[in-house]
Amino acid sequence: MSTTTPSSVPATDASPGTGSVNPSDPSADEIATLARAVTGAVDLDDAAWRRYLHGLPGVDRVGADARAATLGTRSIKTTSKAWALDTIIRMVDLTTLEGADTAGKVRSLAAKAVRPEPDDPSCPSAAAVCVYNDLVPVAVEALAGTGVKVAAVSTAFPSGRASRAVRLADTADAVQAGADEIDMVIDRGAFLSGRYAQVFDDIVAVREACHADGRDAHLKVILETGELVTYDNVRRASWLAMLAGADFIKTSTGKISPAATLPVTVVMLEAVRDFRAATGRQVGVKPAGGIRTSKDAIKYLVAVNETVGEDWLDPDWFRFGASSLLNDVLMQRQKLSTGAYSGPDYVTVD
Repeated sequence: MSTTTPSSVPATDASPGTGSVNPSDPSADEIATLARAVTGAVDLDDAAWRRYLHGLPGVDRVGADARAATLGTRSIKTTSKAWALDTIIRMVDLTTLEGADTAGKVRSLAAKAVRPEPDDPSCPSAAAVCVYNDLVPVAVEALAGTGVKVAAVSTAFPSGRASRAVRLADTADAVQAGADEIDMVIDRGAFLSGRYAQVFDDIVAVREACHADGRDAHLKVILETGELVTYDNVRRASWLAMLAGADFIKTSTGKISPAATLPVTVVMLEAVRDFRAATGRQVGVKPAGGIRTSKDAIKYLVAVNETVGEDWLDPDWFRFGASSLLNDVLMQRQKLSTGAYSGPDYVTVD
């Protein structure tokens, strides 16, 4: 699997993680300037993007799958497992994205995010609670002063099939309601049709909406990798999103299959590693959908450590989008401390 940075990318000094999701806050003009410098283009039209994105090093699918399989066989010691379980909890975006969601369910989820194990004050809080726009005010009120973020899915989630005006209004609604983070979806139809300039401009516009009126919502860009078909497309979409100013790149909405997979996440981790080496800007990664057990989540932590290093082993730079993962992690954590598993009902929010 190639890990070579494109020769057209200007090398700069890489910046280590600083504990901030977005250490730099480039404007739309600065984003366009960086994109032109990286692509070597004067006009960022579809032809220029095609030349650049299709010139990225190809991904050896067999090699990527083999690499992920190898990472998945790593074993860790008991002390490392305790650290890993607490780290996973701190990285979880506890998520409910169902049409039947209620304010009561969101309040319960928020309480669980703040105190996942009520009887154990050493248990860390989750990173965020992720909800639909209309429930953002409920989550904001429930999480006020806790340090747990409120994330909102936006831009006509999960399809992204709406005009730019509608998607920007959707984003503005969530940001004005107090969302700390916006999880947007790209227009996969546009991307797969080669309308790369449109996708780039969409992301830049949404990012501007995240910062309108003095707001500072961080932007996670969902690639919906299960619909991108090839690993080469995953790498291309990752670079396009990062050049457009994404704070995070995210695998999936969780609404289609396959959602997050370890090989796809490794490809995205290599992309953020190479992007930081090339531009000095660090971008986070969020696999979402289908990660249900602590055993699986630990494989992702190993992939992070061995692919991009310790700088990304922090909730500011790596997240899990999950609804049921936290329950299994809590049961495994209780097993380490007590020697026995609690029943699943003990850790279930419903």
